[in-house]
Amino acid sequence: MNEQKAWKMNGFLALLIILALLAGAAWLTVSLAESQGDRPAAIIAADVLALLAACILFSGLVVVQPNQAKAVIFFGRYTGSIRESGVWLTLPLTGRKKVSLRVRNFNSAKLKVNDVEGNPVEIAAVVVFKVIDSCKALFDVDNYEQFVEIQSETALRHVASRYPYDTFEEAGYSLRGNADMVSAELGRELQDRLAVAGVEVMEARLTHLAYATEIAQAMLQRQQASAILAARQKIVEGAVGMAQMAIARLQREGVVDLDEERKVAMINNLMVAIVSDRAAQPVINTGTLY
Repeated sequence: MNEQKAWKMNGFLALLIILALLAGAAWLTVSLAESQGDRPAAIIAADVLALLAACILFSGLVVVQPNQAKAVIFFGRYTGSIRESGVWLTLPLTGRKKVSLRVRNFNSAKLKVNDVEGNPVEIAAVVVFKVIDSCKALFDVDNYEQFVEIQSETALRHVASRYPYDTFEEAGYSLRGNADMVSAELGRELQDRLAVAGVEVMEARLTHLAYATEIAQAMLQRQQASAILAARQKIVEGAVGMAQMAIARLQREGVVDLDEERKVAMINNLMVAIVSDRAAQPVINTGTLY
């Protein structure tokens, strides 16, 4: 089913017609009371028809609020929707169901999901959506708001299970390191799931991401170890470069003539002083007695 426009006309014009019919019915009633002729049955029939027509037209009046749609149902058959705000006259003797077209958001609960490596993580997201097809929202699903909530949590679980929480190597995607990409994929999957309900997903963002309590401490130690290892690698690379630069400059400027054994000793001293996580304690050689 797809949304279509329902027949409607200006409601204020319809009110004028209803008032005119009521005034005509009142005039006929007064005429019947004052009539001395031989046609009271005709006047009564005209009076009843005027009142009946006014009631039927009045049943077709509908008020539509801004950013709201009302689906018109005529004896179980969907005839269309009215989106324009105001007072309208539509098909009489019809039922109307309203649906909000406003932008809304849904905050999911914190879900415990296993990532692609089997580690339990806690994850939550916010979904911004709006109804773009009132017919599908009302008639293709039982309760579109509940449908959005359930499908949002299902899509979040599915996307979270396809990536690791974090990658300890440079390559690869992760929930923590590629949050924007994961949010974009979540939005696309949600749009595919919610299209049947006539809902447009405007944005989907992760609002919470953490390891589950039972493994949080172990994973924190692993992250700290990886950070220390990466820092040590950078320090070693810098120390090697500094030692090479120092020896090359000493030789270039002719400050001192170093043989291979003294070069090794100098490199060893520089590496110890730079790489050590504590301040180096230099030993000054002041010479020998002989």
